[in-house]
Amino acid sequence: MRLCFVSLLWPLFALAGGGAPEEATRAIAAAEATFADVRDAHGVLGAIDSGLFDHWRGEDRGAWQRAFDTGLQRLDAQMAALPREGLSAADAQVVARMREALASFEEPSAPGLGRAECADAARADLDYAALSRALVACFTEIANSLAFEGGTIDRASALAQLGQIADPARRKALFYSFAPLWQAVNGDNSRASPYRRLVALAAARSAPSAIDEAARTIGTTRAEVEAWLLRILEAWRDANAGPMIEPWDYRYAMGRADRLLAPRIAVASLLAIDHRFYRDLGVRLDTSDVYYDIEPRPGKSSVAYTDFLVHGRYRDGQWEPTVARVLASYRHGTLGALNELVHEDGHVAHITAIRNRPVYVDWNDTLFVEAFADVASWSLYEPAWQRRYLGAAAAARDSLRALHGSVMLDAAWALFECRMLREPQLDPNIVWTDITRRYLHIVPHPEIPWWLARVQLVDEPGYMVNYGLGAVVTAALRARTRAAIGPFDAGNPRWYPWLSATLLRYGSERDTAALLREFLGGPVSPDALLAEMRRIAAAR
Repeated sequence: MRLCFVSLLWPLFALAGGGAPEEATRAIAAAEATFADVRDAHGVLGAIDSGLFDHWRGEDRGAWQRAFDTGLQRLDAQMAALPREGLSAADAQVVARMREALASFEEPSAPGLGRAECADAARADLDYAALSRALVACFTEIANSLAFEGGTIDRASALAQLGQIADPARRKALFYSFAPLWQAVNGDNSRASPYRRLVALAAARSAPSAIDEAARTIGTTRAEVEAWLLRILEAWRDANAGPMIEPWDYRYAMGRADRLLAPRIAVASLLAIDHRFYRDLGVRLDTSDVYYDIEPRPGKSSVAYTDFLVHGRYRDGQWEPTVARVLASYRHGTLGALNELVHEDGHVAHITAIRNRPVYVDWNDTLFVEAFADVASWSLYEPAWQRRYLGAAAAARDSLRALHGSVMLDAAWALFECRMLREPQLDPNIVWTDITRRYLHIVPHPEIPWWLARVQLVDEPGYMVNYGLGAVVTAALRARTRAAIGPFDAGNPRWYPWLSATLLRYGSERDTAALLREFLGGPVSPDALLAEMRRIAAAR
């Protein structure tokens, strides 16, 4: 349920009141301080509801809910009393950003309250938001307890094990353990199936989609996004010519480097390796305020994520740092698991670098956020990183195929969502089969919706473009960073200070498209990622 902030949604110049510009600036600053308190209470409630802890700073959930509610009432009154005219451009932008951020909050609710159950997805009367919540619940309830070999396995572990299990028959059995999830989310694949109803509702929405937002971030059009995805997938196809493989064998075919290096990555060592690498990049995660929730447990989110616990701010001229939290589930020590953790800590490095007034201590455009988190994580697939942090290295071609085999799945999902949101009447199984057959050399299986492996597909249709197209931005950021400070795959203490000063410190203040163009010295293009595809063809 979305919160309804009546006064916050008024046009800026309909606000009541008056006063001198200096008084207005002071009133806005007071409202912004309340806004920061409300947002932090919201963040703490989210952390408690995730299962991270049941108290924070000595207060339980009820106390934080009351702090959120009373703070919101106070903020509404402060916003309504702001002057009607005469605001500076800077003040007007702050007010607008507060209104935008608050209107997008999900109302905090106790765990299990107000959440659609997976079974509700079969109801034909659900609107877009309710249907999406129901399908996300399916991922939590079903994908976290897939039946396999007399026990259960969660979605993330199952996908990782598809790259590790040597026996093709066992891989196929594990692959088909997703069948209950496929059935719950896509039913009989008719137009009345839950997923197909969701994508039709998503396509009919008037709000810009994640694909539209991603196109704006990189300064291009939705049509050009699809064209770039096709160029990237074609380059991958050409660099990886070979026989067709079954879908349950794809990750195994790409996973040779991971299998070679997995014995050197104990699950208990994941954080230590991650922290050592970031320390060599100038980021002291082992002394930062970061809460890690990475042990598997029932009912946990089926997707890894990072979020603010509390946002950094200046008090009496002193910076109080951001506190972040990382949620994931790791049962095995693999290069893929470590890559995901380094990606999540890329988010931590991002948000803890922000130094700005409270309203701007926040995420900026989603595509940029996801792309930046991979700037460090891609290094794990470089021989220099592997030799330094694991004491051995896989062949360069195997490592690059392990990395970009996963990246190309994201590109395939991004193209899939572009096509489904453009023409929601299409059969998703056929769309996915065509993409994976043409570009990933995967044997067609249009009878099964094996594309249903990522919760983002139902949480926010179109979101996968932030990973697929985000790879374009990641490659460009890595190339620009190397050109400016030198290699960093095996560490470089200039990495974090330089990126913080030139790219990260602004938070959400700067327009991301303009910031990227300034940082890169020109428009975003797929050239750096296409160069990565050529590396694969040339590597041995």
